[in-house]
Amino acid sequence: MSEGRSEDIYGLTVLPVMAAPAEYGAALQARITPLMTGIGPVEAAIALTAALTRLEAEDVLPDLIVSLGSCGSRDLEHAAVYQASSVSYRDMDASPLGFEKGKTPLLDLPAVLPLPCPIPGVPTATLSTGANVVSGAAYAAIDTEMVDMETFALLRVAQTFGVPLIALRGVSDGKSELTKLEDWTSTLHHVDANLAAAWDRLTEVLTTQGLAALADVPASRLDPDVFTRQEPAPSTPASDSEPS
Repeated sequence: MSEGRSEDIYGLTVLPVMAAPAEYGAALQARITPLMTGIGPVEAAIALTAALTRLEAEDVLPDLIVSLGSCGSRDLEHAAVYQASSVSYRDMDASPLGFEKGKTPLLDLPAVLPLPCPIPGVPTATLSTGANVVSGAAYAAIDTEMVDMETFALLRVAQTFGVPLIALRGVSDGKSELTKLEDWTSTLHHVDANLAAAWDRLTEVLTTQGLAALADVPASRLDPDVFTRQEPAPSTPASDSEPS
């Protein structure tokens, strides 16, 4: 785990969070020093909980957390970046006990948690988090537009500490079956450039609007209904995409 650094954006402290060094290319390196959690929901939850516990003890919790990284998608534009408008936890299935698939038993939260989408010009898409790498025919069981391995866990930690979170994900794979590591990494330099451009747009929004850009999200820890703003999805931005 790399500790990272909260970025100061016009008086707001913003903590960028990423999973893997492979996703942290030259464009993002020129802008941010993220908390690097490791891959998967367990590592993400452990790392962010440890970081926020330390920051809370120092009375310097961030004003906003930004989950950045790659994702898979069978349908979205390759290498393009999307704001996650919602996130679900595909590993959770207590349906044999009568619970809705994706809903954590005995926890008063819906299966799908909304997320704020404050950046004009960056399209939105739904996101599913799980510990498995989704590839090929496995997409048939996915009911969202994107898949990743960390954001739901990061959101639950952020909610516990009362810090809002947004998620920016660049499509690295999904058009074809994954057979080797390079099928994921080959597009990450394009994803890096596009994530950096989205970060710049986020910086502009926070500079002019502050946290009001998140639709005045209050410091409620567990109420997902506070996340109500979603920008309409414009045409997908141009990128130097290459086939997966």
